[in-house]
Amino acid sequence: MIKSRRLNLLPASLRTLQAELSGAEALAALLGVEVPADWPPELYDEQAVHYIIEKIRSAPSAGDWWFHYFVTNGRQGPSVAIGAGGYKGPPDRSGTVEIGYSVLSDYRRRGYATEAAMALVNRAFQFKRVSRVIAETLPHLKPSIGVLDNCGFRLAGAGTEPGVVRYELRRDWAGLS
Repeated sequence: MIKSRRLNLLPASLRTLQAELSGAEALAALLGVEVPADWPPELYDEQAVHYIIEKIRSAPSAGDWWFHYFVTNGRQGPSVAIGAGGYKGPPDRSGTVEIGYSVLSDYRRRGYATEAAMALVNRAFQFKRVSRVIAETLPHLKPSIGVLDNCGFRLAGAGTEPGVVRYELRRDWAGLS
């Protein structure tokens, strides 16, 4: 688990992902948290769940380098699943790891996406082999770009798909050696 001030980022497992495919109620019961009726967050759908399941099956020892549920830590009320995201796999040979994130609409504009993204970045940079964290987004998603700006990312150019832009945060920019 990755912890931040207000969130716990719970790593997904095959069991939690299979529960999620059965519905929000099954996920809530397994995680022991509230899962709002408007689950899942934007850009995270059944196809994404199947993708993550395949990735975890193909590299089970890299489980912490995949998907996480963003859950409020319960200090201000019940623990609630408010978002999802994580890494798109372990660091590559160049030391690059990619993050992604999405927060339910009722929890946006409260700093949760920035907090979750920064927690993912901090955790990644705990590993010396990680030299760079990247994230890709669409240029019209200003709130997502705001999250990356708040975390210290800089525009790096075109992303891996047409119309997508890539942002990066290098270890040396983050003041780490």
